[in-house]
Amino acid sequence: MTGSATRALLGCIADDFTGATDLANMLVRGGMRTVQTIGVPSSSEPLEADALVVALKSRTIPVRDAVTQALAALEWLRAQGCRQFFFKYCSTFDSTDAGNIGPVADALLDALCGADAQAFTIACPAFPENGRTLYRGHLFVGDVLLNESGMEHHPLTPMTDANLVRVLQRQTESKVGLVRYDKVAQGAEAVRVSFAALQQDGVRMAIADAVCDADLHTLGTACANLKLVTGGSGLALGLPDNFRRAGLLATTANAAQLPKVEGLSAVLAGSASKATNAQVAAWRDASRPAFRIDPLAIARGAPVVEEVLAFAREYAVTGQPVLIYATATPDEVKVVQRELGAEHAGELVEKTLAAIAQGLRDLGVRKFVVAGGETSGAVVQALDVRMLRIGAQIDPGVPATATTGDAPFALALKSGNFGATDFFAKALRHLEGAAA
Repeated sequence: MTGSATRALLGCIADDFTGATDLANMLVRGGMRTVQTIGVPSSSEPLEADALVVALKSRTIPVRDAVTQALAALEWLRAQGCRQFFFKYCSTFDSTDAGNIGPVADALLDALCGADAQAFTIACPAFPENGRTLYRGHLFVGDVLLNESGMEHHPLTPMTDANLVRVLQRQTESKVGLVRYDKVAQGAEAVRVSFAALQQDGVRMAIADAVCDADLHTLGTACANLKLVTGGSGLALGLPDNFRRAGLLATTANAAQLPKVEGLSAVLAGSASKATNAQVAAWRDASRPAFRIDPLAIARGAPVVEEVLAFAREYAVTGQPVLIYATATPDEVKVVQRELGAEHAGELVEKTLAAIAQGLRDLGVRKFVVAGGETSGAVVQALDVRMLRIGAQIDPGVPATATTGDAPFALALKSGNFGATDFFAKALRHLEGAAA
C-alpha cells in the first residue's frame, strides 16, 4: 500500500467539531491527505485520503450516548481499512468526573483489543504550541496549572484539578498510570520500556508527560504499535512518520490544497473563553460591524434571528464581513445560567446561531469563521455540511477547510481557547485567499 491508495491508514474520532479540524490540521502538516466527516457517514464507500477524522458532538452528552457514537465511528473507520485509531479530545482535557474521556477510551480499547490483557493506551492532551504542557501528570496552560487558567470556570466542564492521573482515574475503572518526563526525555525506546512496565503493573491507560514538540514526536514514535492512541491534536505530530517509515505513506506536496470559494463572509462566535472574548473585543475595537445576541432576549421570544439578518443585510450590499456573537464574560454567563439554567441557555444560543447561519447562507455568505466547539457543531449541522477537506493552518490548531461538492463553503472552525487576538480578521483573509 502507498500514500496514493484509497484506503486510509489512520482513523480518528474527535469529541467535537473544532477539535476534529485541529487534529486534521496536524495530520495535514505531517503530509497526510485528510478528510473530516461531520458525524458518521452513512456510506462505506472508500474515501481518497491518508487519514480520516470523524467529528462527533459528544464531549458533554450523556456517557452512554458518547460511547455509542464513538463505537459507531470506530466501526465505520475499520470498514475504511484504517490500521491505527486516535481518540481526540481537548488540550485542556475538558470532562467531568462522569466522563466522557475515560468511558469512551475504555469502550474503544475493548472493541479493538477484546479481552487482551495487554490492552493499553496513553492519554496526552499536551499541545505546547498553544501553551498546553504536561509535567509529572499535571497539565499547565501557559505558566499556570489547569485549575488556575480560567478553565475552572468553564460552564459545562469546569476543570478544578490539574493532576490528570487523578482526573482520568475518577472516570474509569481501568488502572491509570503515568509515563514520566524523565522517560520521555530519554527517547522512544525508553518510552516503550515504560509502556511495558506499566502494563505489567496492570495499567490500562497512562497519562504521558510532554513539554515540547520533540516530546510529542517521541511519544508518537513509541505509539507506532498501539492499536489506539488518545490525546490532544499535538500528539498527532508524531504519527505520520510511523506510516512513512513503514513504507505506507508517500510524501504529498499538495496535502493542504483547497478550492477557492466565492461569496460573502461572516463570523459567528458562541464561546465564552478568554481567547474568544479577546478576539471579539479586537474586532469591535477596530470598529468592524458586530451584533451581540442576548440569551435572555431569546428566552423572552424576541425576534433575534430576524434582527440579526436585517443587520447583516445592511452590510451585505458592500460585502463587509459581520460578527454575530453570544460571547460573554464568566460573570455574565453566570447571570444567564442562574436565570435559564446552563444547559437550556447553551441550547438557546446554539439553536439561534444555527438559524442565523442558515439565514446568512441565504444572503450569499459562503465563508464562515466560527468560534467555539459547540457553536461550530451547531453551524455545520445547520449548513448540512457532511465532509470537509482540510487546508493550511491559520493559527496553531486551526486550519482552513472547505466542504466537498460543486458549491463549497469555506470554513474556519475554532476551539474557543485557540487563536491570536486578531484571529477573526486573519482567518477571513486566509479564506479569501484560498487558492484553487
